[in-house]
Amino acid sequence: MDDLSRDLASADDEDSPRAPRGIQSVEVGGQLLKVLARTGRRMALKDLARAADMTPAKAHPYLVSFGKLGLIEQDAVSGHYGLGPLAMQLGLISLQQVDPVRLAIAELPALAQRIGYTVSASVWGDSGPTIIRVEEGPTAVYVAMRHGTTASVRHTATGKVFAAFGPRERTEAALAADGHAGALDDPAFAAELDAVRTHQVAEVTDQLLPGISALATPVFDGFGQLVLCLAVIGPSATLRTGPDSAAAGHLRDTARSLSQRLGAPTSA
Repeated sequence: MDDLSRDLASADDEDSPRAPRGIQSVEVGGQLLKVLARTGRRMALKDLARAADMTPAKAHPYLVSFGKLGLIEQDAVSGHYGLGPLAMQLGLISLQQVDPVRLAIAELPALAQRIGYTVSASVWGDSGPTIIRVEEGPTAVYVAMRHGTTASVRHTATGKVFAAFGPRERTEAALAADGHAGALDDPAFAAELDAVRTHQVAEVTDQLLPGISALATPVFDGFGQLVLCLAVIGPSATLRTGPDSAAAGHLRDTARSLSQRLGAPTSA
């Protein structure tokens, strides 16, 4: 009995306590697709099989079947395997169906409870970083932060995320409109933005409002473009900041999950 026959027999076994049932051979073969999606390049059979933790002899039949479906195609010259036209079509359709704002808003209530402070989601609007949703946490913060509020690019964690990952020209224009023309050439601010890119988190403490601290992190789409920003705000006396803080970890985990759902590549 081959792998697929065993899987079908197992799936049809009504006495099996496992639910929901799946086809194990599909999951095994799917590892090859995951490798190609993760690496983003064509691969030789031996390298592809090794990365998927299987032998070339085991991987080849899966590749043949995926090729017939259009999920994989083989280069006629090199013999290397890459994602096929059906995989590309599925990816484009998925991007059209996914709304990053809707996904982010749905995550905010649980995120606020995990972190214990008020959280927000922001996008780039006509006047700069704009808060589109605020979810209050169990620890109240009495700050005039509401839907539609524009965040300072220079002095807020949210603004620094957009400055670090957004187009330079757009950032320069917003900084100039806010009275900070040339700020991107300030060595101190440039160093801050480099740290944001390195740690995927921006932080401010007592910078715009005394006694208030905040953290923010980026969410990317399948093209690697910044689409929105998640942030947490709380009293400086109790909200621990820094890239290694628990709040930063929760923010990054949620942002990474959202990015992956939007098509951003996963880490190897």
